[in-house]
Amino acid sequence: MDIIADILLAAGALGAGFYCLVLGRRLNRFNDLEKGVGGAVAVLSAQVDDLTKTLASAQETANASAETLTQLTSRAEDTARRLELQMASLHDLPPSQEPEPQASPPPTSAPPKPVEPMFVRRHAEGPI
Repeated sequence: MDIIADILLAAGALGAGFYCLVLGRRLNRFNDLEKGVGGAVAVLSAQVDDLTKTLASAQETANASAETLTQLTSRAEDTARRLELQMASLHDLPPSQEPEPQASPPPTSAPPKPVEPMFVRRHAEGPI
């Protein structure tokens, strides 16, 4: 009975060793930097770094654009205030003393016929 127990114990140890060997190889393939998940993680990490740099650059550009837009808006508001003030000051002026335009004669029913033709076609006979 002891011999059978020793044989079963040795078989179990060999089975556990074989299982660990297979599991170790799978883990190495899983963490392989070129084909496995380790490679995918490395690529994704590089892409995250690139996206972080791009995002920082985009934020800087957006902040500069927002600052420029704020300055332009304030300039436009100042100009609008000045224009409103000028328009208000024009309402305070007395009416002009210009003579009223006289009524023009009523237009004739047909325009006068031209003496010469309106368009003339000339043939080039030589250098001009």
